[in-house]
Amino acid sequence: MWASCAGDYRRSAARLAPAGSAPAPVDRYGPAVRLNTVRRGSGPPLVFLHGLGTSAATWAACMDLLSDRFTVVAIDLLGHGASPVPDDPAEYTRDRALVDLDEILAGLVGPAVLVGHSLGGYLALAHAATRPGVARGIVVLNTGPGYRDPVKREEWNARSRRNAHRFGVPEQVATMNLQEDSIVMDRLAEIETPALVLAGGADRPEYAGAGQYLERKMPAARFVLVEGGEHSMHESAHAPQVATLIAEFVDALADLPGG
Repeated sequence: MWASCAGDYRRSAARLAPAGSAPAPVDRYGPAVRLNTVRRGSGPPLVFLHGLGTSAATWAACMDLLSDRFTVVAIDLLGHGASPVPDDPAEYTRDRALVDLDEILAGLVGPAVLVGHSLGGYLALAHAATRPGVARGIVVLNTGPGYRDPVKREEWNARSRRNAHRFGVPEQVATMNLQEDSIVMDRLAEIETPALVLAGGADRPEYAGAGQYLERKMPAARFVLVEGGEHSMHESAHAPQVATLIAEFVDALADLPGG
């Protein structure tokens, strides 16, 4: 099936912090957390996950629009932004990224809603698939659940390795974008976490297809097509619409049992 796209590589290098620049504000939640985070606002927590080759800064517009009602936390994934860049590719697996996310979630007050774009959306899906009931909800933008077919998985992985330079990241960082198995695809029907699935109407059509697929397969997923939305629509003129959809989704969670 569909894999997550890894961000808009044409602009990714510009969004990474240049060498020697001041890092984004850091809130490390304790010595175990190795990732740089940007945090502001107050209220129910929202945790933002970016795509390959971008950084926490990709969420700045949405965070500005939501921080008056929510605690907004954006993460620099390993190898991005102001987070460390280890040489060992084993540090960049999906499962290691989920452990890093667990450490950040453990420092928040109350369960968070995960908001992920592209690779970050896949990580949000993987977190819900492997850690039922931990996240309050998930919002995913222009992403997919990966591949069940091993041949298609390896084709995707080969492209990810080959194109690492196009995303402005070292090859070992692109390991995070590799599809290691079909666990998300295999568990979609078991993911009871409420989910909002967004796809941009101006993005590649497979993302709308992936969103519709997720809506069909996940018990508590709703798909919304953002007309005219590009791959990075949360950064553009569509940011207010994306932020409004996120806020409405979180508000609706309060009406659910246990919400």
